[in-house]
Amino acid sequence: MKTIYDIQQLLKRFGTIIYIGDRVADLELMEEEVKELYKAQFIDTKDYQTAILLLRHEAQLLREKAK
Repeated sequence: MKTIYDIQQLLKRFGTIIYIGDRVADLELMEEEVKELYKAQFIDTKDYQTAILLLRHEAQLLREKAK
């Protein structure tokens, strides 16, 4: 898992498609969904950690760009 697209595909495997229209909100919602999948033990620790790191990094870049 190397990109946000990879995370979207992971979520799609579990029937979750996220599109609100606000990219930062999309990323935050994806983070919540990934956390729920991890808590339910549908994804392993490595995938969880990688996904969270990517989502938070991308959201931070967008927030800084908006300033």
